[in-house]
Amino acid sequence: MMPPGGTTCLLLFLLRGILSDPGNQVVLMDTTAVSGELDWKTYPVNGWDAITEMDEHNRPIHTFQVCHVMEPNQNNWLRSGWIQRQAAQRVYVELRFTLRDCNSIPWVSGTCKETFNLFYLQTDGPLPAATRFRPNDYAKVDTIAADESFTQTDLGDRVLRLNTEVREVGPVTHKGFYLAFQDVGACIALVSVKVFYKRCPLTLRNLASFPDTVPHMDSSSLVEVRGDCVENAEERDTPKLYCGADGDWLVPLGHCVCTVGHEETDGYCQACRPGFFKAYAENTKCSKCPLQSSSHDQAATICHCDKGFYRAVKDPPTLACTRPPSAPRNLMSLLNDTALFLQWTPPGDTGGRRDVSYNILCMRCDGSDAGGVVQCEPCEQDLRFIPRHRGLTGTSVVILDFAMNANYTFHVEAINGVSGLGVAARSLTNITVNTRQVGPALVDFVGKDWASQNSIALSWSTVEQVSLDILDYEIKYYEKRQKHLRYSSTRTKSPSMVVTGLKPSTIYVFHVRARTAAGYTAYSPTFEFVTAAEDPDVADQSQVLVVVTASVGGFSLLVILSLFLLITGRCQGYIKARMKSEEKRTRYHSGHVPFSGIKTYVDPDTYEDPCQAVEEFATEIDPSYIFIDRVIGSGEYGEVCRGRLRGPGRMDIIVAIKTLKGGCTEQQRRDFLREASIIGQFSNPNIIRLEGVVTKSRPVMIVVEHMGNGALDAFLRSCDGQFQVLQLVGMLRGVAAAMDYLSDVGYVHRDLAARNILVDENLECKVSNFGMSRVLEDDVEAVYDAAGGKIAIRWTAPEAITYGKFSSASDIWSYGVVMWEVMSYGERPYWEMSNQDVILSIEEGYRLPAPIGCPLSFHQLMLHCWQKEPSQRPLFTDVLTFWDKFTLNPSSFLSSVNDLTGFPDSPDSLPDYPFFISIGDWLDSIKMNQYQNNFVAGGYTTMSAVSTMSIEDVKRIGISLIGHQRRIISSIQSLRLQFHHIQQSGFQV
Repeated sequence: MMPPGGTTCLLLFLLRGILSDPGNQVVLMDTTAVSGELDWKTYPVNGWDAITEMDEHNRPIHTFQVCHVMEPNQNNWLRSGWIQRQAAQRVYVELRFTLRDCNSIPWVSGTCKETFNLFYLQTDGPLPAATRFRPNDYAKVDTIAADESFTQTDLGDRVLRLNTEVREVGPVTHKGFYLAFQDVGACIALVSVKVFYKRCPLTLRNLASFPDTVPHMDSSSLVEVRGDCVENAEERDTPKLYCGADGDWLVPLGHCVCTVGHEETDGYCQACRPGFFKAYAENTKCSKCPLQSSSHDQAATICHCDKGFYRAVKDPPTLACTRPPSAPRNLMSLLNDTALFLQWTPPGDTGGRRDVSYNILCMRCDGSDAGGVVQCEPCEQDLRFIPRHRGLTGTSVVILDFAMNANYTFHVEAINGVSGLGVAARSLTNITVNTRQVGPALVDFVGKDWASQNSIALSWSTVEQVSLDILDYEIKYYEKRQKHLRYSSTRTKSPSMVVTGLKPSTIYVFHVRARTAAGYTAYSPTFEFVTAAEDPDVADQSQVLVVVTASVGGFSLLVILSLFLLITGRCQGYIKARMKSEEKRTRYHSGHVPFSGIKTYVDPDTYEDPCQAVEEFATEIDPSYIFIDRVIGSGEYGEVCRGRLRGPGRMDIIVAIKTLKGGCTEQQRRDFLREASIIGQFSNPNIIRLEGVVTKSRPVMIVVEHMGNGALDAFLRSCDGQFQVLQLVGMLRGVAAAMDYLSDVGYVHRDLAARNILVDENLECKVSNFGMSRVLEDDVEAVYDAAGGKIAIRWTAPEAITYGKFSSASDIWSYGVVMWEVMSYGERPYWEMSNQDVILSIEEGYRLPAPIGCPLSFHQLMLHCWQKEPSQRPLFTDVLTFWDKFTLNPSSFLSSVNDLTGFPDSPDSLPDYPFFISIGDWLDSIKMNQYQNNFVAGGYTTMSAVSTMSIEDVKRIGISLIGHQRRIISSIQSLRLQFHHIQQSGFQV
């Protein structure tokens, strides 16, 4: 026997490398931290040896060793003391040990082992000291083996190899447990044993505190924990976190915000400093006091205005304090025969505001009383101001209906939003105007000759002994009840006139003035006349006439329409079928006119507020109906989770939940929800289904149906070669059905690729990812186009790359690439070619070759999708017809090279391929020129010879990499097809 005691001194060096406990671990026992003796038992007593030594800091080191490798049938047990489980539901045991390589021990037969066993026993309390040790009571956890063992040489060089193994024990349901270690013949030193359980530690997130939380016993289930807002914070949306099995906090939901007068600092809400304030409960910083205001205490919610400055009632607290404006300047008047004009310039000091307006105050002072005091009275109601006399925003006003030879004093007052709040004097400027009278009123009486419903005949008389010749008369009139709203006037040279265009049963006010060579005279006194009432009999007759006319016209229209439908009814079915086919082709490249019965797609960007589109096309879900199970990925704006949606009155359904991370901008929120407003408009079994959105609480979420097999490209790569052709066709047909639907509703996808197609458990494919401008921002396959957006070059049609022309025809090009991805089981289109090489190769006529095992008729469909001219590409309806014909008769398509019967309107020619004149040119085009010598050495010096090669021939010339073999053989299959068409044209290769 070779005891391991000589290795004890080396354990000091090994223990120095033991790290401190991570923050999410609660240690139940650690032998390296025990200062006294360990209460561990050995069975038999001479099996395991307990050794305690002191390190350089005078701390004990407890180790257990056993090395009875020379004796057969070893069964040595070491049992720990009773360990209280506390809050743990499952615990972890970390073992650090060294183990001797049996081959390095001389004269050892088959009795030496290089493993030991770990057991545990649950109890509700420590066992009595006299309790007999029964190995059968203990449950086995695992057999422990060393990753690295040491030899005699290592021992001589004072180098031991320390192993660390962690095992999970549980579920633990009793109050505590024992650990037991069984040696069956190994040479081992147990250096340290640590027992711990994991928890999600106390944390602060989104201004909420979440307590220590122990994960569930079920490792696949998350624990939902509600947080409490920190001091001086209030709950905006219920803060939640989910505790994962590994002690990690996941999926933050909801948040708190700092109350007024407080701002977030290092996860807490601190009071605003003097000179700063915060008026709203939101996650923003305290703001510096606006101009002309200040705060002297902490936690200010508003800054008070300085003396002489004010804040209007509707002014937000963030607005600077202001003061009333100064008086208007440069007030001037201009008087003509009919109107008085006042004009002024704005005040020199607006008080720091932009809402300056003006009021006109008028006083008329015509005489004085007995004491010689001038008598003045307000006159605003006697005059007409255009546009008005209060609340003027302009700097001029027109005044009408003033009296002649009167003295008016006009005050122009400037006001703003804080005028009247202080004790400052009013901001007035004034001017006095005397209305010079050209002459006395020459018309002293106006009479009504007759009146109808819409007219009044007037005549008037002039005063006697008129010394001036009257040139004409002006008649001014208005509705009595609308004096200040509407005014009309007309002229005549005779002393009578019929005023027309009036309303029935309405009182009108008239007065007349004369115009002489010296100008207009004063107006006559006002006279009131009323128009005649409306005759009810005439009105009834008019209504009857209208009804009869409408009835006769409607009957005639009905007869004509019936005759038309009778004549055209026989050909209606033909016209509808013909119209649908022609309409598809005429709108194929630019139009988006849907067919009858299909709702037109509405671009969310056309809404003034994109959030309205979300409200219209997506259903708002109560967040209490959503249960998150686990995080399955991460997106550009947050985590993607798998969960359950429990609606009222229905069973739970599995859903995928996209969450919007906190701290995003409003534009990011709109971009995130844009996809929901798009998907919500679609109703097709092959388009991802939107269940609803959560926008009224945090986090914002988009809930869609869950697709168990994930993205199509990754799924195919994981199942390489496992499907029948009919299964692959089923996937492709589902994609084509979705795209045909999108084409009908007028939606262009722009980013159709296998990575944007999801697969469910039944291998049904559904098109997804309808937010191209957002998703492609971080796409490694994307480059900038001329318009500044990003597009996926390998999937995009040439006209879309060069000119940005996206249409259903560009989507059909992308569909051809998806076909190639499916038939090659998720291989990358164009392999390692750069984006620039892809663009140049396509422009020169190069197209992807047929994947290995792909029927040539399928490749011909791809080639039709990749026609350079968009008008020559098939429609998605044609593609669906092709797949349906294939499903009915697969053998005819699998064996035929030129079967294009699946395309009713397919073009007659395939795209021209570059005819490679040498092996080197061909290999350069597929980025395989490193194998040129292999082909020459193998005897393949012409392209005709290369076109006959099989996969075995490719392997025989020394090409061993499977990916390179596939690329070369796919290109060879394409060459065969090219040569076939050349020979059909009458040429020899």
